[in-house]
Amino acid sequence: MPNAALKPDRQGESLQLPGGRTLSLAARPLVMGVLNITPDSFSDGGLFADPERAVAHGRQMIASGADLLDLGAESTRPGGGVYGDGAETVPAAEELRRLLPVLEALRAETRLPLSVDTRKGEVAAAALAAGADMVNDISLLADPELARAAAHAACPLIIMHSRGPLRSMQHRARYGDLLGEVRRELAEAVERAVAAGVSRAQILVDPGIGFGKTAQQNVVLLGRLEELGEMGMPLVVGASRKSFIAKLAGDSPPDRRLGGSLAAVAAAARAGAAILRVHDVAETVQFVSVWRALESAGGGAREGTS
Repeated sequence: MPNAALKPDRQGESLQLPGGRTLSLAARPLVMGVLNITPDSFSDGGLFADPERAVAHGRQMIASGADLLDLGAESTRPGGGVYGDGAETVPAAEELRRLLPVLEALRAETRLPLSVDTRKGEVAAAALAAGADMVNDISLLADPELARAAAHAACPLIIMHSRGPLRSMQHRARYGDLLGEVRRELAEAVERAVAAGVSRAQILVDPGIGFGKTAQQNVVLLGRLEELGEMGMPLVVGASRKSFIAKLAGDSPPDRRLGGSLAAVAAAARAGAAILRVHDVAETVQFVSVWRALESAGGGAREGTS
């Protein structure tokens, strides 16, 4: 029999993308490749700030098996912890100057869903007009215009949990009931999005690993993701290369945290996450394929031997 830990089939569940397309949330978790178009990202330090290199990296992730890409043109390193004062806020005009050439180039050559990682309604609206398919907001809808932009485009919206301004976020990692408060604050943001016109069926939620949480709080969240799944919305998990991995398993730079990232992927997949947001696409695709085969086999492999 299949292992009970393998979560229920999502074959009937899908998101509606602009232009009449759909994104099926199939039985396996979808792999979302992270494309940072910034000079100061924590994970790659500006490696893909040049538009041509960013487009080439997007192509590489697609070839490696990514199901969708998440393009971000503003670093969102949270302040108050590992990253000191955190990232500086980038004006919308500068964010769009970085983002649009890469988005437009990838849109011209792929029908793969393209998400835009932004906190600003102005940027979301311009990106959606330029061909983006969905919006990923790490600010818990701090800008009400972002929800309105998603509603106008009738596109999927990822709402990630975080607390307060980016530059002081890690000072707010104080919870009386971690899971309860994360669920409540996500639910409140979901209701704000619905009030702005976003279809509830188009909303995904993300626990916000690393945003306003300590290393141990991140571990607790990853271990109890199924409780967030009980909210009834598809779950997105992005733990890739984050600093809690180094705190748990010895100090290491972001590009040396693959093992810890895959451990987090396993926890998210087992909890039924719909989308895994990762930097290391090829390795994650391989890991999920083998992990699913092993989970599906369960005790059946022993029963079939002689």
